[in-house]
Amino acid sequence: MQSKKQHPFVFTPEVVLLPFLFVLLIWFVFWAEVRFGFRFNDYGVYPRSVIGLRGVLFSPFIHGSMRHLWNNTIPLFLLSAAVIYFYRSQRWTIFLIGLLGSGLITWVIGRQANHIGASGFIYVLMSFIFFKGIITKYYRFVALSLVIMFLYGGMLWYLFPIEEKISWEGHLGGFITGFLLAVFLPVIYTKNVYEWEKEEFVPEEDPFMRHFDENGNFIETLPDEIEESLPPIKVNYIYVESPKTNEEE
Repeated sequence: MQSKKQHPFVFTPEVVLLPFLFVLLIWFVFWAEVRFGFRFNDYGVYPRSVIGLRGVLFSPFIHGSMRHLWNNTIPLFLLSAAVIYFYRSQRWTIFLIGLLGSGLITWVIGRQANHIGASGFIYVLMSFIFFKGIITKYYRFVALSLVIMFLYGGMLWYLFPIEEKISWEGHLGGFITGFLLAVFLPVIYTKNVYEWEKEEFVPEEDPFMRHFDENGNFIETLPDEIEESLPPIKVNYIYVESPKTNEEE
């Protein structure tokens, strides 16, 4: 039997605490820039430059404006919390490979500029959650995929160069990384096996299935031999005597 820590669908403080720490860190970096006059943009991903590789690690924590920071805050919190809750045993693999993969792809395909922000990593999480649900066809993961697509489906537009100042390369790098993780990263989950799905299940011996033929049509009257083989149904009645009225007395 799986322990509670290993079970993927158990709420623990980690589900909220880790995403909160992620968000707190990016806000702290932005606060330090404003408070002390730092400028960390040079630590972003600068494509096809050796020194630009440092941005693979640092760029997700650097943001150019309050609007940029705020737009990434809620998706980062919600998507990382979803990964921790639904894919608990794979969470660190997803986070680490997602961070490195999206940054490296951006380094390869990006324009000559400093690419900063957590949005590439957010696209990793969104892409992984969506495609993993479709691939596994497990009802919980599929439901999560549909919710994510409903909430963040509009983000797909930003995989294309529709705004000059937005790093669509970083978004595309994250999207590709999330897709590859969904395809190649195995996910272990426990699927409920119902009685009718078991190999030893015999429909003719099941009290409920006996009432249907091989085509699924309901049989109103069972054959005598089947009717006699069914266990008797015990019915208990509760009888409450109504109080006597004065006229009856």
